[in-house]
Amino acid sequence: QVQLVESGGGVVQPGASLRLSCAMSRPSFAISSLSWYRQRPGKQREVVATIASAGFTSYADSLEARFKISRDIADNILYLQMNNLRPEDTGVYYCKVLLDSSAPLREHWGQGTRVTVSS
Repeated sequence: QVQLVESGGGVVQPGASLRLSCAMSRPSFAISSLSWYRQRPGKQREVVATIASAGFTSYADSLEARFKISRDIADNILYLQMNNLRPEDTGVYYCKVLLDSSAPLREHWGQGTRVTVSS
């Protein structure tokens, strides 16, 4: 079992920045990838960004210009830097770890951190 704890959410004005953190317990299996998801009001949960074990990153359309995913391997923390936030970025942000195929349970989620962008 992998424990994931997100933090860093809050209420900000449009144009502000936030950095979300996801502290992870060290898994017993190798990590395939780490991701940030979000669930905006009235919408399904959607992927925001992913970083693979080799370091490759991918982003949802239109977010790469404003968001950046990164990972501190030594401290086992996943980050999401969010700049120029917009009201439509409001939602609950979750981190997810995908373990390699040898793990009995591959997906692990955090409890989420809420981001509200409002003037």
